[in-house]
Amino acid sequence: MDPRPLHIVLTADPELPVPPRLYGGIERIIDLLASEYRRRGHDVTLVAHPDSTAAAELVPWPGRASRSRRDGVRNAATLWRAVRQRPVDVVHSFSRIAYLLPLLPTAVPKLMTYQRAISRRSVQLGHHLSGGSLQFSAISDWMMAHVNDVGRWHLVPNGVDLARYPASEAVAADAPLVFLGRLEAIKGPHLAIAAARRAGLPLVLAGNVPEGHEAWFDQEVRPALDGDQVRWIGPVDDARKAELLAGARALLMPILWEEPFGIVMAEAMACGTPVLGFRRGAVPEVVTDGETGWVVDDLDELVAAIGRIDAIDRRACRRRVELHYSAAAIAEAYLGIYTAMGR
Repeated sequence: MDPRPLHIVLTADPELPVPPRLYGGIERIIDLLASEYRRRGHDVTLVAHPDSTAAAELVPWPGRASRSRRDGVRNAATLWRAVRQRPVDVVHSFSRIAYLLPLLPTAVPKLMTYQRAISRRSVQLGHHLSGGSLQFSAISDWMMAHVNDVGRWHLVPNGVDLARYPASEAVAADAPLVFLGRLEAIKGPHLAIAAARRAGLPLVLAGNVPEGHEAWFDQEVRPALDGDQVRWIGPVDDARKAELLAGARALLMPILWEEPFGIVMAEAMACGTPVLGFRRGAVPEVVTDGETGWVVDDLDELVAAIGRIDAIDRRACRRRVELHYSAAAIAEAYLGIYTAMGR
């Protein structure tokens, strides 16, 4: 147990429960933190979707749409009432900064964590209205580089529950490569298919086809699905995801956008599985080139990296997650921030 129990208020976006049933990376992190804080003896209040089942006292959002102005007003009022009911040591927001507006002028310590694109205008406004009582954190250096001159910033990466991702030190000789994520162009599933074909290895694709991307999927991915070398198994839950990653030769991340973190990389490494990713967004921060995978610049280099997978020690992948991306590691980092804010 930590020296002094804290009352921590966590907030999530209103669209998905905490934890989510299938996809929802932010909601998984919030669930992980709530469980770890409770385990350490802290008092946790969660303001989130009414179907949430995390280890916390739940205060449900009345509004379910983040982009609705009416819901925003209702949700801000709900958070205000939750904080005013009894003493709070810190409000840690993973939701919209607009929900914090009534609390900004107060002295209650507030931490705004960004896991999506950061608006400089919002950061400037929050910093100004709070008089410095609102601090900020992001999950990679890359995503906060353009705003870290405004207010007080902290770097805390995303993490995983190690108990849900057992490590495998070796895989079968016919183990597949794996792509896990949304099946849309910026995630690069078509490049994963091209790389696997050129390397002569099987590939399993897991994930959903987002609304609005069906035509692209039908044109670029579906024709390559042969049920043998290239298979698509659809969305997977946590148990199936862990099984899939633990039995994989490597995780392919040929992303075509600046991904802020990519929790699936930490999930793969927790299973001992190397990550082969394009040098975009936070990939070079999460993957240690030559130690936990390979960071490459194009399809040719990705194919070459597949041929070097055996040079990666799967135990080193697991160790990196234990040190930097475990529930204990990220909870400890955030608790250090809370304590400093409360002084």
